[in-house]
Amino acid sequence: VQLVESGGGLVQAGGSLRLSCVVSGTNFSFAPMGWYRQVPGKQAHELVASISAVGVTAYVDSLEGRFTISRDNTKNTVYLQMNNLKVEDTGVYHCTPWDKDFGSWGQGTVVAVSS
Repeated sequence: VQLVESGGGLVQAGGSLRLSCVVSGTNFSFAPMGWYRQVPGKQAHELVASISAVGVTAYVDSLEGRFTISRDNTKNTVYLQMNNLKVEDTGVYHCTPWDKDFGSWGQGTVVAVSS
């Protein structure tokens, strides 16, 4: 599987970003997907949001409704709309499928939120 994340950047607190992850090398339409964050100084990937193959979504409670995960199966792409960004959202964001390729990571996209 190949995963190419994009859309990150440097924004001020309160701003918005839309992340994209293009997936190839797997049957994307049947794969649940997850967005994860790597916090600076830590290796672990923290789950941020997930979406099932049919579009059922789930989020970590701490997001307080600020993020929205979606997918476009015609484009093999999963998105993460991030609104009202906070400094603590800073990190490297990755997507990975929740199937046999779980734990495969692309290069990620960097989100840096300044106060």
